[in-house]
Amino acid sequence: MSILRHLQHWGIGRGPHLQTAAFVPETHPIRLWADTFPWDTMVQAVEQSFARRFPKKRPSGGRPPVAPRVLLALELLKHELGESDEDVCHRLRTDVAVMYACGLREVQADHSQAHFVLPETLAQFRRRLDQDLMDDLVAIQAAAAMEKGLVSPAHLLVDTFPSEQGSQRVTDATTLYKAQKNSCTSSSASASRARSQPRD
Repeated sequence: MSILRHLQHWGIGRGPHLQTAAFVPETHPIRLWADTFPWDTMVQAVEQSFARRFPKKRPSGGRPPVAPRVLLALELLKHELGESDEDVCHRLRTDVAVMYACGLREVQADHSQAHFVLPETLAQFRRRLDQDLMDDLVAIQAAAAMEKGLVSPAHLLVDTFPSEQGSQRVTDATTLYKAQKNSCTSSSASASRARSQPRD
């Protein structure tokens, strides 16, 4: 289903349409980041998982749904940029690079509309991302990165999705910190033993 069909309520503004690909430089960090993802495959995995686990159809009428492509990109960008739901949804309304990352190639917005995507909608989407789906998305992303030669399978460490708040998770930063701490502890212990030994 076309992404534009999900976003019909965005096309009610006046004036010319904004072409995001022409506006965002090819060297922009968010554009470079977005272009590394196999979006079609990842969105297909999300849609299949949701259809299997949440088969109930939406009620007719009301606001059109937001495309999974937009919500998935927002969820990933939220963690990439270290922002809150409110912040990343606000950036989708004001930042053309974020629009590009969310798959929006043409935008004509209503100036009175405060959000394209409400933070509550993003939170609801996140709650539907179970562990099996996240594992599938990580595997898809890793396979695409290896296929493009961006990473080597011998040195692949994937940490795309954050764990629940307050839980332990191993990252490059925590591993380095622990290694440095152990190294300092070992050095201190060795120095203490050397001082305590009698000299000849």
